[in-house]
Amino acid sequence: MSASTTDKDNNVSTNKNISLPISRVRLIMKSSPDVSSINQDALFLTTKATELFVQYLAVSSFNNGSGKGSKSLSYSDLASTAEEKDTFHFLTDILPKKILAGDYLKTLEQIQDEEADN
Repeated sequence: MSASTTDKDNNVSTNKNISLPISRVRLIMKSSPDVSSINQDALFLTTKATELFVQYLAVSSFNNGSGKGSKSLSYSDLASTAEEKDTFHFLTDILPKKILAGDYLKTLEQIQDEEADN
């Protein structure tokens, strides 16, 4: 068996272990101006790490969420997990809790009134 055949077999077996499309991860990685070339091993490890992180976020959100009875995961479950758990706190800007426009406007008015009083 030649070395190229072995490499192809290894590449096929590693691709079966991941669910995210490697081409998309490569595209995201190349969008950084600091990246000039991407090693295949680094690409695979980044893809696998991303997949595991998303899985951990989903499981944590499901376990802490309100959809256990219906076996569903909602945006509000993800946002609550990002806000409540220190591990995911860096995601609070990306996954903010949803608020109604009326509630936001009331809060904004209160902040402006407080600033005007000071």
